[in-house]
Amino acid sequence: MAGAGKDAPERPAAEEEEYRLSVCGKLCYAIGGAPNQVAGSAAAFFLQIYLLDIAHITPFHASLVLFIGKASGAVTDPVAGFFISKSKWTKIGRLMPWMLACTPFTVVSYFFMWYLPPFVSGRVAWYLTFYCLFQALTTLFQVPYTALTMFLSTDQKERDSATAYRMTMEVLGTLIGAALQGQIVASAHLSHHCTMNPPLNTTSPTDSWHDSPSFPEPSDSLSHQAKVYMIAAGVIGGVYLLGIIILFLGVKEKDDPYALNSDRAIPFCKGLGLTMKHGPYVKLTASFLLISTAVQLEQSNFVLFCTHAADLRNHFQYLVVTILVSAAVSIPFWQKFLQRFGKKCAACGISWMIPFAVMLVTIPNLILAYFVAFVSGLSIAASLLLPWSMLPDVVDNFRLQNPHGKGQETIFYSSYVFFTKMSAGIGLGISAASLEFTGYKPGICRQSNDVILTLKILIGAVPAVLILVGLFILLFYPITEESRKETKLALEVLRRSHQSTENLDDHREDTSV
Repeated sequence: MAGAGKDAPERPAAEEEEYRLSVCGKLCYAIGGAPNQVAGSAAAFFLQIYLLDIAHITPFHASLVLFIGKASGAVTDPVAGFFISKSKWTKIGRLMPWMLACTPFTVVSYFFMWYLPPFVSGRVAWYLTFYCLFQALTTLFQVPYTALTMFLSTDQKERDSATAYRMTMEVLGTLIGAALQGQIVASAHLSHHCTMNPPLNTTSPTDSWHDSPSFPEPSDSLSHQAKVYMIAAGVIGGVYLLGIIILFLGVKEKDDPYALNSDRAIPFCKGLGLTMKHGPYVKLTASFLLISTAVQLEQSNFVLFCTHAADLRNHFQYLVVTILVSAAVSIPFWQKFLQRFGKKCAACGISWMIPFAVMLVTIPNLILAYFVAFVSGLSIAASLLLPWSMLPDVVDNFRLQNPHGKGQETIFYSSYVFFTKMSAGIGLGISAASLEFTGYKPGICRQSNDVILTLKILIGAVPAVLILVGLFILLFYPITEESRKETKLALEVLRRSHQSTENLDDHREDTSV
């Protein structure tokens, strides 16, 4: 392989310029994906507590909404991958039309996902319908958007740089979503009489304050709580429209820069089978589906934990912002770290949140809570950046082993999102069902000790186990920095030798004519 690298001709300056991406292009690409994270962040942190305490549906029904919604998005992933892989090239690209077409419908479904209908009996069906629709539509955006990384440049450094820009902006989008949602809807989760209650260690279930609802009856669809959630949904819907406009105007999609003229598209089913047998992909996916499930559990239960288990109901929105600011500012650090020490080594940062989360569960102190939020942000940033930085390397490795097939990029990305969404859906469903089993009661100031213990387990023990198992699997991930560079050189040799053969064939044809 080293010999092949020496024989490879140097890349011409004009070709270097073609592979290089401008800062403006990377920013526009990154901004395009931010709205999905804005909306996803708002849903991750607040949808569960909205369903329980504003819509007043039972924890069991909330678990059904969360699980089936995530599952519908997961099922859409391979379907989207199939149809996108069959798409033909248009004047604006092969992936861009999908993103443009689904955005308006995504905005509408997102708004109605936070709308409190005037009827009560059919609310579960209402939220299930629009959450499933929202998840499916975001998938139709996310699959072509993430696959677009492979069609910006064939240079690994440029792709990694574009991925770092994207993850920085997506974390900022997550921050903006949580901050907007948290600040707008904070008043919906504050109650004067809750703050005047007896201290946290009072546990008598017979006290009148224990069973008194802190929120108005859900029959009033124009209540203050419902209004602030709809305002937040409208603002985030506007962010969606702005993001897609910037993406469309600022990003130029290339027509499969990897494919050779003699390459043939791999049939979807065959490509899916080859993908599932590709060792590096299986190990990467297995590792990060566990890690992403842990992060999802942290996000979905954090507000509930602060409100009911840590006596931090007046600080949860600031703690959420602390987590996301820490994640946003640390993305450049992790990008430099993985360039210097390697991507597998950078994965160690994901484990940082474990001891601090356990400390927060055992010692719910305000100062400690902010420190835990800061460290958790560092770990979340690493867990977000690494899989999307490593996935293009897996695709290159697959391309080297299957040199004359094309069109498998969307299969890799859609399958990865499918597994992570499905695992997160199962985790969230079990999480909400656990609250139902332990007796969670919507709208009361003080939950039972069983509910509090469940929230502590969901915040501390379960994510810790999932992260440790995921990192253990990642130890067997075979692509190192050295093999990644060798793959890059081998692919360049393959393309150049094929181009030389085609030029020779063209010359022979011209001579015969």
